[in-house]
Amino acid sequence: MLREYLVTFHKLVSDDTGHDRRVVQQQAVVTAPCPVSALAMAKTLFCETAGVVDWRLRADGCEVTVVTERAA
Repeated sequence: MLREYLVTFHKLVSDDTGHDRRVVQQQAVVTAPCPVSALAMAKTLFCETAGVVDWRLRADGCEVTVVTERAA
């Protein structure tokens, strides 16, 4: 069964008071059979969109959440 996943890439930045905040760098909705595949697809898309070879050059972390399920 394929599912839609929302993959969010974020970067930790310090504000003017010295507190760290998670700032969203990019979000992607991808259709995949599992979260691992969704993350791999989103990482590739992030790199292509940002013009970098490694997504970690622009983001510190990422998270994957299920949006919907689809019949195969």
